[in-house]
Amino acid sequence: MATTASFSVWAFAFSFCLGVSKCYFSIPLKIYTGSYNFSSEVDVTSLRPGALTSDGNGLSLASDPTGTVNFLDMVNNLEGDSGRGYYIEMSIGTPGQKLNILVDTGSSNFAVAAAPHPFITHYFDTALSSTYDSSRRTVGVRYTQGNWEGELGIDRVTIPMGPNGTITINIAAILSSEGFFLPGVNWQGILGLAYPMLSRPDSSVEPFFNSVVRQLGIPDIFSLQMCGAGLSASNTADPAGGSLIMGGVEPTLYQGSVWYTPILEEWYYQVEVLKLEVGNQNLDLDCREYNMDKAIVDSGTTLLRLPVNVFNAVVGAITRSSLIQDFSSGFWDGTKLACWMKGETPWRFFPKLSIYLRATNTSQSFRITILPQLYIQPITDVDGTLDCFRFGVSSSANGLVIGATVMEGFYVVFDRAQRRLGFSLSNCAVNGGVALSEIAGPFSAADVAADCSTGPLKEPLLWVISYALMAICAVILIILLLLLVLPCRHRDRSGEITDESSLVRHRIK
Repeated sequence: MATTASFSVWAFAFSFCLGVSKCYFSIPLKIYTGSYNFSSEVDVTSLRPGALTSDGNGLSLASDPTGTVNFLDMVNNLEGDSGRGYYIEMSIGTPGQKLNILVDTGSSNFAVAAAPHPFITHYFDTALSSTYDSSRRTVGVRYTQGNWEGELGIDRVTIPMGPNGTITINIAAILSSEGFFLPGVNWQGILGLAYPMLSRPDSSVEPFFNSVVRQLGIPDIFSLQMCGAGLSASNTADPAGGSLIMGGVEPTLYQGSVWYTPILEEWYYQVEVLKLEVGNQNLDLDCREYNMDKAIVDSGTTLLRLPVNVFNAVVGAITRSSLIQDFSSGFWDGTKLACWMKGETPWRFFPKLSIYLRATNTSQSFRITILPQLYIQPITDVDGTLDCFRFGVSSSANGLVIGATVMEGFYVVFDRAQRRLGFSLSNCAVNGGVALSEIAGPFSAADVAADCSTGPLKEPLLWVISYALMAICAVILIILLLLLVLPCRHRDRSGEITDESSLVRHRIK
């Protein structure tokens, strides 16, 4: 979930100073509580615990049976789906209280429900933990959807299917929220895995993974496999899931090579997008359009979110290349579902979507591609006769976000130690024997600008500027108030201060 700045701050600061298949669109799209799916077919019975060994590129692999770190214990440690979010079980406090925690690479606070809420079954009761220590500092975070407020504290955390050991972690105890916990979710907190710059109330609050690396001595790398493959868990008997590997990479979860792109800025996991293709058609936009504001990789965002101009170009290209020309605009803007007769899948009518990322060799790029099965997403069964789908792409006013829609096709390596993100083909991104994602490269980047990420100032800097402007405005207001309230001390011939010298009196007149 990407955090967003308040518009009111800015306003104050700157103002003062289907022809082939019959398709129906009569079903309004309600808030759907779902966002992630996992189901791995990896056979781990023949594999043994491994230590952290290098693959030659600085990555840690579970390949040495004599070691103490067992990445295989972390395989399938996630549950959830692409509409409700992928979450991991944690034990918090003393004695341990088990909660499911949403995995979010687009924020940096570790926050858990600490009070009852209608949409959650249980919460972290700080009074029952003998090791909980409140800092008495208030904290709040606003996301693209929803927000919460609470107080900061410190307590012990263990992860049953994670690294061995107990970690002392900064915890935000959520006391109130709006639009954050949703009906049908099975998680009670959020695990922000981004950098300290996004921590609230300030960067002095050490994020969860930074604490894990520092206290347990594991490499500063984690990797993520989200096995939804675009299929809603609400339609399946077996719950979806995935894997969060802390400390390295588990080779059994992907196939082929890992392709790397630099992390441009250590706040969100910001990357540089060079171009987009719909089918084989290049959108042919200035590459700065794709990186307008920022381009990030965020597991807490359900959809692929695109800047408005890019989104409109994608929709136009899909419409032109699709075998169905009469889509309602409501399908594209997310207010309506598209439904077909049961058993008639629409994916053959839609093109592939491709994103080109700059490679670590900056003169080159590589391409990640998702098939329609990932972005034309099944939602619900209507009275047993219709299968309905939503569009897994949306417009964004806060930059390009590579969310679960894309991430479900790949095994993503967050190599913070070498400041790079890796993409490889996920073993679970398969549906009906068909691979739902592709990677290709390298390609020359000579046809794009040397720096596509040039754009508006980054959010933290903008906050600093806005606060500075507000301070200047406050000083001006104080001066004006003084001029209005304090009398001009002109004396008459007798030396007395007259009533006529008062600016307030003049204003009353």
